[in-house]
Amino acid sequence: MKDIMNMNVKKLAFGAAVVFFTNFAVAQTVQDGINSIDSDKYAQAKTNFTNMIASAPTAENYFYLGNTYLKQGEPDYAAATDSFNKGLAADGKSYLNKLGLATVKLGKGDKGAIAEIQKIVTDSKEKDAEVLFRAAEALTLFEKNNSPDLAIQYLNKAIERAEKKGVPAHYYYTLGDAYRLKRMPGDAMSAYDKALPLAKNKASVYTRIGTLWMAAQQWQQAKTSIDKAIATDPSYAPAYKALAAYDIRYQQNAKATQDLINYTKYADEDPYTQLEIAKLYFTNEDYANSKQVLDKIFDKINDPIKFKLRAYQLYADGKYTEAKQNMDSFVSQADKSRVQPADQGLQGLIAAGLAKTETDAAKKTALTTEAQQKIAIAKAAKDETLKWDMELVKIAGGGASQADIDAGPTNPTIEGLKQKVAANAQDSDSLFKLATAYQDAKNWNGAIATWQKMNALLPDWAPGYYSLGYSYQQAGNNDAAKMAYEKFISTVKPAEQEANKQTLAYAYFAVAYMSKDSDVAKAKDYVAKSVQLDPTYKDAVKLNAEINK
Repeated sequence: MKDIMNMNVKKLAFGAAVVFFTNFAVAQTVQDGINSIDSDKYAQAKTNFTNMIASAPTAENYFYLGNTYLKQGEPDYAAATDSFNKGLAADGKSYLNKLGLATVKLGKGDKGAIAEIQKIVTDSKEKDAEVLFRAAEALTLFEKNNSPDLAIQYLNKAIERAEKKGVPAHYYYTLGDAYRLKRMPGDAMSAYDKALPLAKNKASVYTRIGTLWMAAQQWQQAKTSIDKAIATDPSYAPAYKALAAYDIRYQQNAKATQDLINYTKYADEDPYTQLEIAKLYFTNEDYANSKQVLDKIFDKINDPIKFKLRAYQLYADGKYTEAKQNMDSFVSQADKSRVQPADQGLQGLIAAGLAKTETDAAKKTALTTEAQQKIAIAKAAKDETLKWDMELVKIAGGGASQADIDAGPTNPTIEGLKQKVAANAQDSDSLFKLATAYQDAKNWNGAIATWQKMNALLPDWAPGYYSLGYSYQQAGNNDAAKMAYEKFISTVKPAEQEANKQTLAYAYFAVAYMSKDSDVAKAKDYVAKSVQLDPTYKDAVKLNAEINK
């Protein structure tokens, strides 16, 4: 589940090239298919190119059908390969279909495909702008397997070759995408700006500009561009996907759900598009809709990616055994290159969930060790699919239902703040006050749930984790309290340590005290740090003396 705010180039459904045939009706049909791809209408594009093949089984038509399978949310490499091979059977010299087969290799993680693409371009003598463009597109299509420098080189040549007949807008789109991969947002924006006056559907360009602003975390500019895209073409589906990412970022779950409803309305019923929708619902924490969409298409998709998404859904429901079964199915059936650090992180969380109820001591230890090792892989890769530490806290702490929270103490202040938070989920001031009010009323379930929301909204704000740890501790859940305190310790920035010295001293002491019977070495280390931060802290000094006798 990748961070959709980054909106990697594959998900943006890049524009594609116009092929100049002598028969205008055929050219128009090709363009119709290309427009469908750009609008996330993959089923429509496949039908379009399949009909073209039925009337004219040319190498070019087979290429366009195969390329559609590569451009959809999750590439179908088998279907793409079949189409490219048929294209080569129609014309053994077809550079486009040779590029298609090389692109499949690249998508599967074979970096040698880059050299293969170079050779195909060399063999073509770089005369055909379409071959240059498709080579560049292949080199920008996959988030982890790409070569943006070479893509930029080919795109500049393609633009030069196309100047006499007029440079298509999508040449500049893809140039912008290549610069994005190089993390050169200024050059990417310049390329998109060049595409804007040339594009027939300017919503396509505005959406790309909006997601570029999102990647740069310039949220207001992003929203302005996405709004322009929707105003220009209210039926352009990818704009609603981008808007959903924006609303998810601000935890506007109800708005994001409406965005996804609109995306579903204007995209099409292609199973792989629906799979993307299920993923987005999951990211929006709308697990019911995510499950509903996945259930509808589960048997229509052969790709093992479906097992991974189901595993995420089951994990979210706390069904760890079933989640493990689905992750095992995904890992055993998927190509090894498709197993990402996030997948290993999820396996670690599932292991942690299983460990919580395991009664056999040896099995419990093995599951705990597996959880630590696999989550460490995700964290080392700086993967942010899930907030790994906080997920561990949730597993250790369990989850209080809204009924449990409502059954606890309340007062007019709490009820008033609940209404404010319900009206605006990103109101951090009201969330803070509500969490504090729950603490004051000793409604620890309410405090825990609210601090969790606060931490999700402001993940870099360390005091939120300290307060969560305190609430868990007061609720009697020491395992979850320890994890929250440790998250607080790791989140405090060096420049903030002096201001947080007293709180850090207590957090270190609390973890040491709660670990003294299970992990003496850790307890000694943490209590020593507590005393170092505050030598006058009597409880820490006393514990330090006791465990170092």
